This record gives sequence, C-alpha cells and structure tokens, in this order.
Amino acid sequence: MTNLKKISIDGIEVEVDGAMTIIQAAEAAGVEIPRFCYHERLSIAGNCRMCLVEVVGGPPKPAASCAMQVRDLRPGPNGEAPVVKTTSPMVKKAREGVMEFLLINHPLDCPICDQGGECDLQDQAMAYGVDFSRYREPKRASEDLNLGPLVETKMTRCISCTRCVRFTTEVAGITQMGQTGRGEDSEITSYLNMTLDSNLQGNIIDLCPVGALTSKPYAFTARPWELTKTESIDVMDALGSNIRIDTKGREVMRFLPRNHDGVNEEWISDKTRFVWDGLRRQRLDTPYVRENGRLRKASWGEALEKAAAAMKGKKVAGLVGDLASVEAAYSLKTLIESIDGNVECRTDGARLPVGNRSAYVGTAKIEDIDSAKVILLIGTNPRVESPVLNARIRKAWTNGAMIGLFGEKVDLTYDYKHMGTDRAALVELVGRVTAKEGTLVIIGQGAINEADGEAVLSQAMAYAQGAGAKFMVLHTAAGRVGAMDVGAVTEGGLSKATEGAEVVYNLGADEVEISRDGANAPFVIYQGSHGDRGANRADIILPGAAYTEENGLFVNTEGRPQLAFRAGFAPGEAKENWAILRALSAEVGAQLPWDSLAGLRSALVKAHPHLGRIDEVPENVWQPLEAKLPAKATFRNAIKDFYLTNPIARASTVMAELSATAKARAAAPIAAE
Repeated sequence: MTNLKKISIDGIEVEVDGAMTIIQAAEAAGVEIPRFCYHERLSIAGNCRMCLVEVVGGPPKPAASCAMQVRDLRPGPNGEAPVVKTTSPMVKKAREGVMEFLLINHPLDCPICDQGGECDLQDQAMAYGVDFSRYREPKRASEDLNLGPLVETKMTRCISCTRCVRFTTEVAGITQMGQTGRGEDSEITSYLNMTLDSNLQGNIIDLCPVGALTSKPYAFTARPWELTKTESIDVMDALGSNIRIDTKGREVMRFLPRNHDGVNEEWISDKTRFVWDGLRRQRLDTPYVRENGRLRKASWGEALEKAAAAMKGKKVAGLVGDLASVEAAYSLKTLIESIDGNVECRTDGARLPVGNRSAYVGTAKIEDIDSAKVILLIGTNPRVESPVLNARIRKAWTNGAMIGLFGEKVDLTYDYKHMGTDRAALVELVGRVTAKEGTLVIIGQGAINEADGEAVLSQAMAYAQGAGAKFMVLHTAAGRVGAMDVGAVTEGGLSKATEGAEVVYNLGADEVEISRDGANAPFVIYQGSHGDRGANRADIILPGAAYTEENGLFVNTEGRPQLAFRAGFAPGEAKENWAILRALSAEVGAQLPWDSLAGLRSALVKAHPHLGRIDEVPENVWQPLEAKLPAKATFRNAIKDFYLTNPIARASTVMAELSATAKARAAAPIAAE
C-alpha cells in the first residue's frame, strides 16, 4: 500500500509522502512559504503563524502549513487532489496581520543590529508585511541573558520562535534554555541564569531568525555585503564539516556551516566556528634560521639552502602533522623517500595498520548512524572528539537506538550502557557476540594510540564481524586518513621512523616532542603556519599557509575526499605547503616531478585513484585483523581539552577563554545542602 498522496499547491500538482506537512510539500513543488519557527531538523512548534495558507474546502480560516500533514487534507468533491493556496487574499491578509503583531514589540534597530542584512524578519517584513502599524502604545523590553563568551543576546528583539530552545534541547542535548511566562510576559531565558555548557551552542546564532542571538566575537566587525564568501572544508576535527569562509580584505572574519546531509547536516562545532581569530595571531610570516641558539630572520633562498645542506647525506625522518593536506603529505613522502628517509603521519602513536583501509577507516558512512539500532563506542568520547557526529548519535538514540560505551564514564548528552572501562570487558563481550541487525561499532583514537592499539583494534573488528556490524574508526586529526591513504607511514610507527634520525622534517606536527639532549639531538626543520611548540624546537623555520590560505584535499573520518578552497593569501612571505616542498626538493637534488598544483594532483590521483572521486565514500574491502589479546589496562580518551588541540586553536583568545571556562565549570564545587 502506497503512502503517496497528490496535492495541488498554487495550481502545481505534486505527489508526496502523506506524512509530509504542507510546507514540505510546497518545497517539493517549488513554492515558497515564509516561516520563522519551522526548521526541518527541529520538532514542530507551530507558534509563529507566518506559514499560514488557505486549504480550499477546509475550515474558513488559514491553516498553519508547518503543522498540517498532507494525509489529513480532504480531497475535492470528485476525488480530486486537495487544493492549497499560498497567495490568496485570505493568506495575504493573515500574513500582514501576523507580521504586524511580530513588529509590535520589535525595537526596529536594523541600522545598529548585527543581524542587519541577513535577518529573516527584515526580509519577510519587506516581502509579506505592510508599511504601517496601528500600534501606538510603548514597546515591551526584555532583559538580556549571559549565555557565555560566544553568543551575544538582545532579547528585546526576540519573537519567541523557540528555535534556540528546541536546538539546545533536541540536538545539543542540554536543558539550560526554556520559555517562561505567558502572553506579553513570555520570554526565552536560561535556567538559573546559567551559561550554555555545549560545544555546539554557536549554531543557535544561525538558527535565530532575528538579531536576538548574534556572535559575540564577530559583533560589529563587518556587514554581510562587505564579505567575500568561499566554500571550504573544516580541519578542526576529522569529520570534514562543510563550511563557508567569510573574508574582508585579507582577514578571515567568520566561519559559517554549509549544508551536507552526508557529513555535518547543517551544524558545526564551536571550535570550527570561532577559531578564526587564531589565524591572525602568532603567525609565521618569514623564514627563520637558528644561530648561536637564537632564531633570526632569513631569506627564502638562505633558509632553503641551509635546509638542503642539513638534509644531504643524512638520515632524515619526515613527520606529517594533523592539519596537513593530502597534497602536502604526498609531497613530503615523495621527497623524503627519494633520499632514503622515513615518513610518518601517526604522530600520536596510533597503531593503525598500513594498507588496510577497512581497519584505519572502516566500512560505515556517517549517515549509517541515523539508521543504526545498536551503537557500540570503544575508547572514545565523541562529544569532544567530534561534537557534530555526537549530535548524530544522539539523534539515533532519540529514535530508539541502544548505545554501549567501553571507556571512561563521560556525559555524552544521551543515555548509554556503560560496558566497562578496561580491555578485559571488551574481550569478554567479543567472546559471546551474536549477530544483531543494525549494529554499528565506533572505535576512537584513545583505544588505538597505546602500545596494544592493534590488539584492541583486532578485538573491535572481531566483534563487528561476529555481530554483522558496520565498522567506523573515529579519527581526531583532519589530515590523518589522507596521509594514510598516500602511504605516509613507516612500518613500526613513530619510534621506528625517527630511530637514529639526524634530521627531522616536521610538517606541522606540533604535538610531537623531539629530543633536545646533547649530541644525539636531531636537526629540526619545521614547516608550519604558527609559532607553536614545533617552531620553538626548530633550527630552521619555513612559514607555510594555513588551511584557509591554500587549496587542499582532505579525507574525512569515513574516507570521503573533499576539497578545501583558498579564501585569502598567507601573511608576509609564507608560501603554500606543497610549493615549499617543491622548491626544497630542487635544492636537495631530488626534484619533485610537478611544477603546479594541477600537476601534483594529477600524479596523486594516478597513484591513488579514489582520491580523485571528490565527495564520494569508497567501499572498503573488509579485512579483519588477526585477533590478539590486548593488555590488561583501562581505556583513556585521546582528547583532554577540546578547545586547544592544534596550533591555530592554541593561538585563539576565544578558544583560551572557552578552555578556562570549561576547566572552571568542571572544578566548580557542588553545595552539600
């Protein structure tokens, strides 16, 4: 029996699922219906009344199209499809009335409102409102809220659409916002004036259809029509969220999410959204050379000459950092291996098996979380490692999925069964596994980056095979999967790659401690964008571009290649990362066989064809590892401080403030009485 129903909207007949609402059917027909409270990823509130339409043959009053399903509409007298009108005089009058009511208490401070120019109320008042008001009484005012360092509030502008309340409750999984009072006394407020405790809270800025919630760090810095917009990819975690970079001149002013149902839907984490001020601070903008224990500025010619001289005839190890693009990783691998050196991207010690994509990526897509019935989390805290992916797991939980966790007990914003904190509990479960339809296993870096990581991985894969489950490795580094794909690895891992190395070429791997001890200390060449730990240890610094300043390819945690595009130019004399390596290769006498990014990508795709299939998730052949018994130890999560995981975040004052706030919140004493 089919659920499809025919409906005629403004003379356009479409066939849609009967469970769809009129507003969704109108979108399918290409008819625009204005709305404030309705959002396709949130529950239906039906309280703004802007989406009123006329149902022919129905009650003699307008109906809320967001809350009425197509299957509830009455067919015509001869069985014709129900008819809906969105532009009739009844609808026009109703919308004008709704808009008049909305503007009764609105302060109309568009010239100084930070939302001006991209405000739904402004746009819809122009399109559907009237040019006068019959209201002459004083306007109501509301007190502003302190939601923390990210979200600025001007609650007098609020139209009570409750999008922020529904998002924080349903998607972010916190219960700190709500609506109190009735009628004129109703207002959105936070529970006991609490600040928001979520790393997804910035999304309520995008959701707010008026200027009640705006970005505190971005406030009054630019207007939307001044900005150049570039579509790109985020690198703050391994999800590969689709973002838009807004620049003013050479400065990045803000990051906004782009919709991609297969990856981040339309949400991004707070680190992704607010890290932009870190792109301006502590930047490396000229080469440096260390002389007599001190770094001094140098020309590119001198720096490359000294770097090449240091590398010639020496044992060289190349380290690929967490934010390196595939092109940079491939260039470094090709260069270092051509002079008989070793290269390694698993700088956190992760025991990811070389060449087995089903073991270092998995077989699941991010979208598979939506339909999963059982999700097993092993050695991971997705709320910190990938907040947007965690929101997706929460969505599966609200739809009835059972969640199990091996590892530290943490607040994941949803209920889960704690299966144990140690490896023994996992081994015991694998021993009695039975097939369960709709099972998904997600293993985190905390389970893999210790000495017995491969054994833990083998047990997780054994469980996935026994349960007939899909398998996913949740990475924390945006550049890791791409670097693994191009083979920027050494059998034996980081210790083997750097063993006996006289020179270490550090491509943005700031989290690695390189020995400074005496005669055995290696010579370090650092290539990166920020003056962080790596630059502090370096003997030669080659300034590279950040992820917003060069075109690059990144492969996300599910194995999907995506393109990041340049939104601006690197500061000072900093160059694109692949170009630095190409110039250095000529000095070393092992010239790389490409002179342009197009040539590099051509060689890259020829060697690894799946990297040419942009925005596709390749199917990985299932190759389970031989089951080994892991050590008797507990799981430890990979990320301790969500806000300070990479050099760009550590340069950001906003991230520093958020980190301090999170620490203070965690240490807050709880009253006994």
